[in-house]
Amino acid sequence: MTSSLSRARVRTALGAAALLALPLVAGCSAVRAAGSTRPGDTWVQGSPAATGSAAPGREESADTATAAHLLPGMPPPLVADDLYAADRPNALSPVVRNDKSLVYVPNLDSNTVSVLDPRTYKVLRTVPVGKGPQHVVPAWDLKTLWVNDDTGNALTPINPVTGTVGKSVPVEDPYNLYFTPDGKYAVVMEEQRKEIVFRDPHTMAVKDVLPVKCSGVNHADFSPDGRYFIVTCEFSGDLIKVDTVAHKVIAQLRLPGEMPMPQDIKISPDGKTWYVADMQTSGVWILDGDKFTTPTFLPTGDGAHGLYPSRDSKYLYVANRGEGSISLISFATRTVVKKWKLPGRTSPDMGGVSADGKVLWLSGRYNAEVYAIDTTTGKLLARIKVGKQPHGLCVWPQPGRYSLGHTGILR
Repeated sequence: MTSSLSRARVRTALGAAALLALPLVAGCSAVRAAGSTRPGDTWVQGSPAATGSAAPGREESADTATAAHLLPGMPPPLVADDLYAADRPNALSPVVRNDKSLVYVPNLDSNTVSVLDPRTYKVLRTVPVGKGPQHVVPAWDLKTLWVNDDTGNALTPINPVTGTVGKSVPVEDPYNLYFTPDGKYAVVMEEQRKEIVFRDPHTMAVKDVLPVKCSGVNHADFSPDGRYFIVTCEFSGDLIKVDTVAHKVIAQLRLPGEMPMPQDIKISPDGKTWYVADMQTSGVWILDGDKFTTPTFLPTGDGAHGLYPSRDSKYLYVANRGEGSISLISFATRTVVKKWKLPGRTSPDMGGVSADGKVLWLSGRYNAEVYAIDTTTGKLLARIKVGKQPHGLCVWPQPGRYSLGHTGILR
């Protein structure tokens, strides 16, 4: 990826945002009424919890030693060796079963969110939000979708039941947003300020600030026990390991290579391996998160960017933005087993997998469009025109009990 493209995400001053076009939801955030089922309580029919059985041949919960070490308040894994066991096709929590099935696309340079119908592949409406929207992020309790208005210094809530937009909450430099596995904190990645800020997950009031010694804090994922998370630093080429409880950096390493630019990061289903997309080196780094030693490299394609596990926990989809392709990494073999080349000029970036697991949705960052891709054949089902520089789109609803943030890291 050329330096001009890699730096295109460093925002320039944008014009003032227009007034919100949709009705406001009462209160400071667009949340559901109190009394909704909490994440992790029960699932709808067809999910492992509802049927009373886990995946065939597997234990129903994590082993005793692991469970005892879990971050207090964190829902225990359903299956000891599969962090994504709660994400099976259509295994929707009752918290989200009445949510509208929509795709929310933040358009960075248009200061809008495009709302798509995933059945018809049509744009239903375009909603003005704050300046520089980067990602649409599900809250830990699955009750709110937060638009990260990065240069607008705000988070704008969306009520996923109605699709309406609420009143923005002032938050400094919210490039990306995560939630600790216990639901205690919202974690804001302040890219420009070089800080990771721990906030109240509902009011977004500041609780703690962690300055970091790297540039471009962007993406993260959490360990199986929730006690640490690893963050990518895009512009300095670093990874940092953060203690979830102590709010301290406990390790830091620079990725090998001449000019590494780490992007998205995802942990394997068994919790033993971490995959780090490197846009500059054009592939993924494979890392032992516990040991946090020098990783190995797996080429995938030019401009490796977004990472998404399949709903059966078998593959990791890698969006290669620079060459317009999707690589499939087998979690079992840690090798690329397939590559899908999208037709024409494309720039697949960030997104997610549909609730039924059949469609991979990705923004086309430099083509002002969105791609719907068949996860069985790799065929491009649709390309939909949206605003300028669409980025971290969110497919909603998604299976899972609670959200760790970004465009939908559910467990």
